[in-house]
Amino acid sequence: MSKPKILVTRTLPEPAEKILNDQFEVDYSRDPLGIARDEMLRRVADKEALVCQLNEIVDEALLNAAPKLKAVATVSVGYNNIDVAACTRRKILATNTPGVLDDTTADFAFALILAVARRVVEGDKFLRAGEWTGWNVSQFLGSDVWGKTLGILGFGRIGKEVARRAHGFKMRVIYHNRTRADAASEREVNAEYVDMDTLLRDSDFLSIHTPLTPVTKHLISSAAFAKMKPSAYLINTSRGPVVDEVALNDALERKVIAGAGLDVYEREPEVVPGLIPRHNVVLAPHLGSASMETRVKMAVLAATNVADFFAGRRPPTPLNPEVLSR
Repeated sequence: MSKPKILVTRTLPEPAEKILNDQFEVDYSRDPLGIARDEMLRRVADKEALVCQLNEIVDEALLNAAPKLKAVATVSVGYNNIDVAACTRRKILATNTPGVLDDTTADFAFALILAVARRVVEGDKFLRAGEWTGWNVSQFLGSDVWGKTLGILGFGRIGKEVARRAHGFKMRVIYHNRTRADAASEREVNAEYVDMDTLLRDSDFLSIHTPLTPVTKHLISSAAFAKMKPSAYLINTSRGPVVDEVALNDALERKVIAGAGLDVYEREPEVVPGLIPRHNVVLAPHLGSASMETRVKMAVLAATNVADFFAGRRPPTPLNPEVLSR
């Protein structure tokens, strides 16, 4: 009996590839730069499943090009690359990889907080350029992190883990979410619910952990920056379009806020040019989940989703579970 055909758009860690190789006839794209759109449309034409990544778009055009497609798995927690509604209409399962990257991403949010507040990147460049002549009491003065107020926008799994880490720094933690968390969750991480205006006004560090939806696109805009402290820092490890990058650049130019630490961007891999030379901005190339352990877990979860589906088992993390009952 022939195996179902699957297209995998990038090389995956060995444990994930083993899961797929055991059950599928796999067509791997091994180009480290990723698969080109026209090639992806061509190679998916006879496939029953697709494993893709966040920057590879699964839209009406791709679905029309793949009449045999039954399942799509993205190796990411974000899934704005997949038109889930279009998949559902065609009874195609869509899945993502939540949960396994929460701690790693929370770690990286704090890495950005510390890096931008304590001017780590500036200092590193200064030393490597041979410009350091010795300790100076007024050199590279940054901002303390301990004892400050951390504002969390989006109080899901990652937001809560960031809150948990803040207590090691003796920080006050406030948060805003579309719906308030239950009292037990708030007590667990000692976080206080506030309205959006209070979050913006009181936060010394505003860390974004909300998903990208039509409501959250450009949620942080010029109006939001105007409500923040001039000493505040913006941290974004969620989705780039939640922040209006042009407005952010303008806020930094006019010293409306003190700085930013960014891991995600509106039009990845592009970045608003004005942000590039700024010393008070730390820019990372979407590294939030980039530990070896976590990326293996993400790939294995994506592979397990499609393998379980084709084996007649319920996938661990479906985005449109209604497809499973049809």
